[in-house]
Amino acid sequence: MCFLGTAVYAQHAEAPAGPGADDSLKRLMAGNDRYVAQKMTHDDQSIARRMELTGSQHPFASVLSCSDSRVPPEVVFDQGLGDLFVVRVAGNVAPDEAVASLEYAVDHLGPKLILVLGHQSCGAVGATLDGGTPEGHLASLVNRLLPAVQKATGADRRAKLDSAVRINVLNVVEELRKSHPILDKQVADHTIRIVGGRYALDTGRVEILYP
Repeated sequence: MCFLGTAVYAQHAEAPAGPGADDSLKRLMAGNDRYVAQKMTHDDQSIARRMELTGSQHPFASVLSCSDSRVPPEVVFDQGLGDLFVVRVAGNVAPDEAVASLEYAVDHLGPKLILVLGHQSCGAVGATLDGGTPEGHLASLVNRLLPAVQKATGADRRAKLDSAVRINVLNVVEELRKSHPILDKQVADHTIRIVGGRYALDTGRVEILYP
């Protein structure tokens, strides 16, 4: 990854000051409100902004989201260049590489908020729900999604899938909160906040999920 260098190996480097987690979440949700209302401002997407970012980046939030092409975080939150540090993995799971990316962000770039973003009708969760024998590297993804699928409830497939999506988001939030030695300490110190969200494909609305 482009950010890797000698600085990434320095533990607990001093990150630049930025907005607090609550203010960052409000900023994300205000952007989502604009997106839903189709009143996007498209801030921070100019040539001047692009040039401003050539030397450094200071995103105000990190987002761990699904790779689904219908859920681009910068779009659904109406944010621009340099605003979000985004990690995208099918099923918004948290393998070591994703956790390492988030560790780098909070330790070196300054965001105080991590949002785990799942979404309606997630294909990865749905495929796990349907069962079968995964091929290739898909087994590693399915194994990460199985705990949510096994706990999901619902009268039909649609309801059970949505239940699994929500449970998976909260599972990943808890996994990140307990991730040692960086994220768990910063959560305990109230340096960062980790929350979950569910994006609705039909309305465009992001719902914040709580345990």
